Amino acid sequence: MATATIRSVFMGPRLRRLRRDLGLTQADMAADLDISAPYVALLERNQRPVTADMLLRLARTYKIDFADLAGDGGADHTARMQAVLKEPMFADIDIPPLEISDIAIGYPGLAEAFLRLYTAYREEQLALADRRSPGLTGAASRSGPGGLDANDPVAEVRRFLAARRNNFADIDDAAERILDGPADQAWLIERLRSRHNLRVRHLPPNVMLGSVRRLDRHRKEILFDDSLDTASFNFQLAQQLAYLEFEDEIGTALKAGQFTTKSGELLAHRSLASYAAAALIMPYSAFVKAAETRRYDMEALARQFGTSFEQTAHRITTLQRPGSEKV
Repeated sequence: MATATIRSVFMGPRLRRLRRDLGLTQADMAADLDISAPYVALLERNQRPVTADMLLRLARTYKIDFADLAGDGGADHTARMQAVLKEPMFADIDIPPLEISDIAIGYPGLAEAFLRLYTAYREEQLALADRRSPGLTGAASRSGPGGLDANDPVAEVRRFLAARRNNFADIDDAAERILDGPADQAWLIERLRSRHNLRVRHLPPNVMLGSVRRLDRHRKEILFDDSLDTASFNFQLAQQLAYLEFEDEIGTALKAGQFTTKSGELLAHRSLASYAAAALIMPYSAFVKAAETRRYDMEALARQFGTSFEQTAHRITTLQRPGSEKV
């Protein structure tokens, strides 16, 4: 990435954390970067922007990935905060977009804390709604829509997904980092073979005993029900790959949830693995572009990505990235 394409950014708190993580004083960092200690102090207090040249110096001096250091300039936090602040509870507070951007860029930790707090609030509101079913008393009042108990694992997962609008940008981004385009069957099988030394084997339903997919680590095989249609088989391939390569992103998302039952957490884990599978077969950016081009024609999208109508429809519901919601 050429330095000429990167604008100056205010990243004082991020720079301060970097310096402290490296165990350096402001004078130490100043000496390393061939600048003055007072200038480092100004950068850390966001009284001076970090220029493209300075970003390059930091990356070279401390052997840090340039993209990680530059970040997204707070764009993700800004978009998410703007989406949250559209909620009715904030309607009487006039917060200019520039102020939101200043907080997201200058104080990313504070922005993340605000977003986590709001997500937790959303989960609690949904749980409260489940416990307050109209016209019910006693034990029945603890049931949510459809008779689900507020502590029922299915209800927990529903609240977990709803509070996040069924969108997990970190998983989408992780999928796009390993893809050159939508993952097709050949790519998935080769990825499993080359990265995980696993080969694919098809067996009849009576041998699979009701399972559609089973991982045999001893024989280094993934067994599949040979009656699966192409779309279902591809999705099962992608889901297995998700379990193998997306555990960090899935684990991070689960830690932010409020699960009172182990079953709820396990169901949410499975839901996120399915989300990751969809992100591989229907990458977010490519899918958004195709959906808009084809005017959300489900059948056309299903043909383009080799997916079933149900898989395509579900992916449509996840196009809720803050700041660029499509549905």
